[in-house]
Amino acid sequence: MADVKYEGASRVYPGTPPVRAVDTLNLEIPDGEFLVLVGPSGSGKSTALRMLAGLEDVNEGKIIIGGRDVTHVPPKNRDIAMVFQSYALYPHMTVAENMGFALKLRGVNKSEIASKVKEAAGLLDLEKYLDRKPKALSGGQRQRVAMGRAIVREPAVFLMDEPLSNLDAKLRVETRANIAELQSRLGTTTVYVTHDQVEAMTMGHRVAVLKDGILNQVDTPRNLYDKPVNVFVAGFMGSPAMNLLTVPLTGEGAQLGSTTFALPRDVQSECSGKGLKEVTFGVRPENLTMGSEGIPVTIDLVEELGADSFVHGHTPEGNRLVIRADARLHPSQGSTVHVLPTDAEHTHVFDPGTGIRLKSSGAVPADASIASAGL
Repeated sequence: MADVKYEGASRVYPGTPPVRAVDTLNLEIPDGEFLVLVGPSGSGKSTALRMLAGLEDVNEGKIIIGGRDVTHVPPKNRDIAMVFQSYALYPHMTVAENMGFALKLRGVNKSEIASKVKEAAGLLDLEKYLDRKPKALSGGQRQRVAMGRAIVREPAVFLMDEPLSNLDAKLRVETRANIAELQSRLGTTTVYVTHDQVEAMTMGHRVAVLKDGILNQVDTPRNLYDKPVNVFVAGFMGSPAMNLLTVPLTGEGAQLGSTTFALPRDVQSECSGKGLKEVTFGVRPENLTMGSEGIPVTIDLVEELGADSFVHGHTPEGNRLVIRADARLHPSQGSTVHVLPTDAEHTHVFDPGTGIRLKSSGAVPADASIASAGL
């Protein structure tokens, strides 16, 4: 096992201008941690993983595994094992042969290979499939074989590049739980890449959010959800995404439809110091309530999900909003409702120019004291 460090690591592709696919990445991954790299397509997450694997050059900075600089070390000498999006199984080999193939190439004796394969098969519930060929397995079983092939090598670090992308929705949920449980049992440092923020939130000890090759925030899933550092992280993490509205500032606070929300003193001072006339106000769907005051919203669509409903609508200014509602008490399509945040502590305020979060984690209604909100 080993810790992993990216120290100012960059991957630059030639061009006019050059493309910085990963830009000065500084990231420390402690021994035994399950870290998820997440971001939209083109964010640099897979490139960062391939740099760690030795499959992409590091043009600037360095990469360290277990205290050893591996920046220019060949992949085979890095003590890592990688699970790809495609299963990459040999169709003419059995499950056991696929899982033990890397050990066979190393010259490990047959009895030791058989022992390691049997142990990995037990962890992955594959014992009864060891004599089958890949064509006789389901997608989820093939992915477990690919993981087993990595496990038998007993690497210092597991690297996983969107390994669940080829599975159906139900199997993805089941398999991601299996992977998280397996990593916990093995305790091996794991770096996992996905574009699915739900997958990231449910699997990672910590999550690193990338955009355009730049690390925006790395934190626990809870802190990413509750305290995003900027508008991008706020809008990317969470499903449905956080509602983000650019609203005017008055002398009393942020104007939300017919209601003014007072901002904490440090935020109000920061806004005044920057000369801001408006702010980007964020609130998640579960922290909005429908009533007689607030932002008018015309309902466009109601998604009924069983216990809950997600109500989609738009404001007179054309801003889109999503509200989480009781499945049996939601408004009808075409009607107009008014919404306000239910919990001032869980609102978010960002600079509309830079997108950076302002100092406070919340706002309070204009008729409430700052002290009452614990600020």
